[in-house]
Amino acid sequence: MSLTPEQFNKLATKKDFDDLEQRIDEKFLDKKEFHSVMDAVVKKLDNIEHAFVSNQAAHDRFEQRISRIEKKLEINAY
Repeated sequence: MSLTPEQFNKLATKKDFDDLEQRIDEKFLDKKEFHSVMDAVVKKLDNIEHAFVSNQAAHDRFEQRISRIEKKLEINAY
């Protein structure tokens, strides 16, 4: 797959990464603070993922129960 000129121009360069690193260093002079913030974000993401999986499992259980009820009552939902 080849890139269009517009896509190629959007690619980050080493200078872009160096500039980003410098801005991060200026913003978070204490690396521990940055890592603490990142740990908090990752923890929240893990919680969201866990909630999503739990909700999906509950949805699947409800779907199975509804299907059994429809079958028992001879209801064609679709």
